[in-house]
Amino acid sequence: MARPFTPKIVTANALLEGDVVYLTEDNRWSRSHSDAELLEDEAHATLRLLEAERQQNVIVGAYLADAKAGPDGPEPVHFRESFRSRGPSNYRHGKQAHTGNR
Repeated sequence: MARPFTPKIVTANALLEGDVVYLTEDNRWSRSHSDAELLEDEAHATLRLLEAERQQNVIVGAYLADAKAGPDGPEPVHFRESFRSRGPSNYRHGKQAHTGNR
């Protein structure tokens, strides 16, 4: 028996910088997980992934990641995606550079 579809987002890495990026509803790539388009229909999710994969001049490694609706937009469901959304683990780089943690 097939598992029921769960909500997803399209995520990838920016080709030049390597940052984790998320596909938004208006076809932009954002570095903020909460900006991602939450895809609740399997056919639409597949279509959005195919559209993302055609953008090889902008991103690399696009895939569908599980997500859930949150008060400020989609939220990660799995640890891996939560970790990716925070940026590099080295505080002097990426998204964590502005947290004040060193």
